[in-house]
Amino acid sequence: MQYYTYILYSKKLNKYYTGSTQNLSNRLGEHNSGEDKFTKAGVPWEMVKSFAVNTRAEAVKLENKIKNRGVKRFLNTR
Repeated sequence: MQYYTYILYSKKLNKYYTGSTQNLSNRLGEHNSGEDKFTKAGVPWEMVKSFAVNTRAEAVKLENKIKNRGVKRFLNTR
C-alpha cells in the first residue's frame, strides 16, 4: 500500500497545512468538508504538492521534515 505526504494551502487563511495519509482524495475531502477541527477555518484547501512513499513511517518522517523546515522554505528548495 502506498502512503502520501501532502501540502495544502488555504487562500482564506494564507496558510499551509502538511499531513500524511493513504488516500489523498478522501483526505482532501475531509479537510474541505470541515470534518477536521484544525483545518475547518481554512476551507477551501488546495493541494499544492504530494509525495508518494512506500511506508507510513516514511510519510510521517517526510511530514516532520517539512514541518521542521517550514513549508515555504521546503517548497522553495525543491
